[in-house]
Amino acid sequence: MINQPPIDELTSKLGEKYEGSKYALCVVSAKRARQLVDISKNQNNPQPMTEKPLTAAAYEIMEDKISVVNG
Repeated sequence: MINQPPIDELTSKLGEKYEGSKYALCVVSAKRARQLVDISKNQNNPQPMTEKPLTAAAYEIMEDKISVVNG
């Protein structure tokens, strides 16, 4: 379970349509975490990520670096 950043604050960052949806938060954060892993692998970076991909995705959502788009 994610404690930091708080889940309620994260769900409020998803936009008006998905506000409060824990399912949408799960989908968005999992997709972004997968992207971060793929980027790390494609860069042939021998150093492991400093934080877990899901944690990084959660912080990106909290900092409004990610926007939810239907499609």
